Amino acid sequence: MDKLNLRRELSSARASLSPEQLRANAIKVRETLLDQPWVQMAGLVACYWSTGTEPETHGLVFALWKHGATVVLPVLREDYDLDWAVYDGPDSLAPGRFGIMEPVDTRRGVDAIRTAALVIVPALAVDRKTGVRLGRGGGSYDRALTRVGPNVPTVALLHDGELIDDLPAEPHDRHVRFAVTPQGLISLM
Repeated sequence: MDKLNLRRELSSARASLSPEQLRANAIKVRETLLDQPWVQMAGLVACYWSTGTEPETHGLVFALWKHGATVVLPVLREDYDLDWAVYDGPDSLAPGRFGIMEPVDTRRGVDAIRTAALVIVPALAVDRKTGVRLGRGGGSYDRALTRVGPNVPTVALLHDGELIDDLPAEPHDRHVRFAVTPQGLISLM
């Protein structure tokens, strides 16, 4: 299946999840991540503020921040690359482009992700054999992931059924090292 049709199919499956299932998934994913020692020790975490039916990150971002991590969230630039700004609690966010919540803190630049000890990214799917992630098609996270060091844990958050075999990939598509679903943590590389 080509990427466009796969994105449609995955988005449709997400749309069929009930609010109760989305909440239950968010709790399981958050608890799985927070149980990992390498997550607990990460001083600077790059994450994202979820929207719609994405695996919800609001509680995760808040928990990481309350546990003392510095959390940076993306700010979408005009060229669709990602700038980064520090999350400083729920009151530090405002709607940005496309209505996605962004930190109001000073922008740290596209290279701020280079210093992250943990990078958590959205994905519609991840290939279980190669770790290639399928995003929404804008390439923002593929560009950002090129700036992440090779030993930094990169994690995609997924719903059940989104870890698949033989995901179509192109040379610019980036890999992640881990996926977290409601079923648990999967090491991919």
